[in-house]
Amino acid sequence: MGSTALTRPRQGKLIAGVCAGIAQRYGRSAGLVRGLFVLSLLLPGPQILLYAALWVLLPSE
Repeated sequence: MGSTALTRPRQGKLIAGVCAGIAQRYGRSAGLVRGLFVLSLLLPGPQILLYAALWVLLPSE
């Protein structure tokens, strides 16, 4: 597994680092998490709101 805390990394982020932070936390590829997020946008739900909330609430490294 990755680090123990869920944080937004300073390096390797594209927009806000939310997907990169999730990938780092769970030991996955950032590209995989980003791809899954983009695919999730095809489904109805609050994905954009959740991303924005995580952007605000997650601390930077």
